[in-house]
Amino acid sequence: MQPKSRETELIGGIEKREIVIVDYQPQWAKQFQTHAKKIADALGNAALRIEHIGSTSVPGLAAKPIIDILLIVENSAQENSYLPQLEAAGYELRVREPEFYEHRMLRTPKKDVHIHVYSHDSPEIKRNLAFRDGLRRNAKDREIYEQTKRKLAAQQWPSMNAYANAKTEVIERIIAAAQAGEVSK
Repeated sequence: MQPKSRETELIGGIEKREIVIVDYQPQWAKQFQTHAKKIADALGNAALRIEHIGSTSVPGLAAKPIIDILLIVENSAQENSYLPQLEAAGYELRVREPEFYEHRMLRTPKKDVHIHVYSHDSPEIKRNLAFRDGLRRNAKDREIYEQTKRKLAAQQWPSMNAYANAKTEVIERIIAAAQAGEVSK
């Protein structure tokens, strides 16, 4: 049996997708709940925590209509403890990043849900939650982030990753402010 690759893998290669930002949709919270239950049912105790993250988790914030889910497992490098069950539940592995905290990303065939899998001790968990919670608390940061996304979405990008990378500076500032406990008045 061949050992698994220890290099970053984008399963299916680069995809050029249109980036569309839509106004906040209240049904996003329900979609998250539906998928969180599906994931929990598939994994049982292997799912240590399931959180709604990303722009669709922030009431009032415009977003790409893709539900981002943070799934915390004991060890994300041990794919056999969760990947077969998630694939059986209808999710497809899209990204394998051993050098980035053993991050894995799965998605639905419709590409409307992304599940980000991390080990329980990954620092990315706190960063993702700080970003979400900072946007929920800080109206000014929500406005700046939404403006940034709309401006960038109007441009042409070779891939979704290129668009995501263009937001990095704003995201890092919001995370830093959230971790410092800054709240708008």
